[in-house]
Amino acid sequence: MHALKRFLLLLFCILATSLVRGAEDKWLTYENCQLLPNPSNDGDSFHVRAGGKEYIFRLYFVDTPETDASIPERVAEQATYFGVSIPQTLQIGLEAERFTRAKLARPFTVVTSKEDARGRSHLPRYFAFVEMNGESLAEDLVANGLARVYGEKAQGPQTRAPAAETQQLLQLERRAKAQKLGGWGIGTGRLNTRAAAIPGPSAARSGTDSFSAFFHSPTPTPAAAVPAGSHGYLDPNSASAEALQNLPGIGPVLAQRIIAARPFQSADELRRVPGIGPAKYAVLRPYFR
Repeated sequence: MHALKRFLLLLFCILATSLVRGAEDKWLTYENCQLLPNPSNDGDSFHVRAGGKEYIFRLYFVDTPETDASIPERVAEQATYFGVSIPQTLQIGLEAERFTRAKLARPFTVVTSKEDARGRSHLPRYFAFVEMNGESLAEDLVANGLARVYGEKAQGPQTRAPAAETQQLLQLERRAKAQKLGGWGIGTGRLNTRAAAIPGPSAARSGTDSFSAFFHSPTPTPAAAVPAGSHGYLDPNSASAEALQNLPGIGPVLAQRIIAARPFQSADELRRVPGIGPAKYAVLRPYFR
């Protein structure tokens, strides 16, 4: 009888070990990844060269605002979350894309189980964790007010349990709100203001909860392209060339064409500016009052 119990216990341990090993084996870690330029890249979804192949990866746990109005229901949902206008939401999305591009300018690490993230590209899109020198990109985005805590959750081989990670992100969000960083401060010109670096996963797993040790008072940087006090909209007759160039698809040449075409009776007349076709007009129109 005792021999049977020992045999069953041994069998249980073998099965449990196999299950744990199987869960770990499904995760792939790509070191020294490179961000690939692509018009579809945004703050939480981007093309990456990893292991000699091109992939699209989508961050777990977070959602950055859209960079254009092509999915109006999603943009409206994001605007409600941040409590801002549609144009301001798009501006937050553009800032999140710039933030991610800067963070991933150097080689970084991707950990993925290749869970389907349901992208719209011909390439498959997979959910992933992304780290730069031990810093979590998802946590950095939330800490700087550039993403909402939302979306698919998972526990990677070296990450917190989903409930614990969600709580960590919500704490970072509360601090970003209190400091009016990113989208939480866009109405006061603090979209570009940054938080200090947050601890890497090893420090976070050690149980340290003193957030004051990881943040300092942010230093203001130039205000967002959308001016405060205008409810987030640009005036096509007075927007500066710099402000216009912060909008998607507008470079120095097109900005000067817009300025040269003034005055406009309404923003609808942007359609008569050379270089603004129907598709570009649909993207730009929500930014103007």
